[in-house]
Amino acid sequence: MQRNSKKIKLGNIFIGGDSKVTVQSMLNVPAHDIEGNVRQALELEKAGCEIVRVAVPDIETVKTVAALKESISIPLVADIHFNHKLALESLEAGVDKIRINPGNIGADENVKAVAEACKRRGVPIRIGVNSGSVEKEILAKYGAPTPDAMAESAMYHVRLLQKYDFDDIVISIKSSNVINMIAAYRKVASICDYPLHLGVTESGTERMGLIKSSVGIGSLLCDGIGDTIRVSLTDSPVKEVYAGFDILKAVDLDNSSPKLVSCPTCGRTKIDLIGLANKVENELRNVKKSITVAVMGCVVNGPGEAKEADIGIAGGDGCAVIFKKGEILRKVSEEEILSELLKEIEKL
Repeated sequence: MQRNSKKIKLGNIFIGGDSKVTVQSMLNVPAHDIEGNVRQALELEKAGCEIVRVAVPDIETVKTVAALKESISIPLVADIHFNHKLALESLEAGVDKIRINPGNIGADENVKAVAEACKRRGVPIRIGVNSGSVEKEILAKYGAPTPDAMAESAMYHVRLLQKYDFDDIVISIKSSNVINMIAAYRKVASICDYPLHLGVTESGTERMGLIKSSVGIGSLLCDGIGDTIRVSLTDSPVKEVYAGFDILKAVDLDNSSPKLVSCPTCGRTKIDLIGLANKVENELRNVKKSITVAVMGCVVNGPGEAKEADIGIAGGDGCAVIFKKGEILRKVSEEEILSELLKEIEKL
């Protein structure tokens, strides 16, 4: 059952409540490279990214914020640390959300200035807590950045904003430790109704980062926890977006694109199933249909085991059969498999 979270407007979309779980990423082009950031943001938008974040390390990079707002149609988040004036200038440039740690932007009057400016413009704030940003007093209390320590830090920041009558808040509590990340989010989910942005920080390169993110994000989504996600990878942000949607598909939270099922192959397989499955997966990236496509190695786990698939193939000896909902349509040669499968997908 999905957690009942507060619904918050972010640009032209909503987060939380009855809204779908959104996928976001962050630009990794140097912040002063305006053209590069715009180019990458457009690539992300084309890949399906629904929210994009940009680092704003100094006043000069507010120009990048302005250029992005003129170029993309998805919501833009400004990532701010230490200097509250950067948040105020980003708001002037039209940013859709501010990501800060209220405790690290100085005196209470700075927090008040950002909260009031965001409230006037209807711009939400994401409180970003991670295991490396927990306050010294809280660390001293718990002895380490434990899940309880991270949760307490997040709620401390929430109270700072609430103090100035601001509650359009999204919370993230990221850790590179998957177990701690899951526990911290569960804790916060149980004590407040603010939307939660899920992620495993510093998760690693594509391979391990995807594994850790799938376990952490996927576990929480299966609990009904999470309103927006980012798969953080030391790799291309476009891969983060693809991975995010793949996680949502795996837990039945995204039906906007095809699901691919394929067998792991065995000694009965007599076609290049691994190569074929990768080609089919790549082709399906641009298909926007709620269908299941099966790529199976032989008749043992072809039309039978994958009979629920909308369309699929089962390999033979240098050939394959195409089947639809378990019923065989026709036999095709190995060279024709991909093109004939794509023709059938087009008909659906």
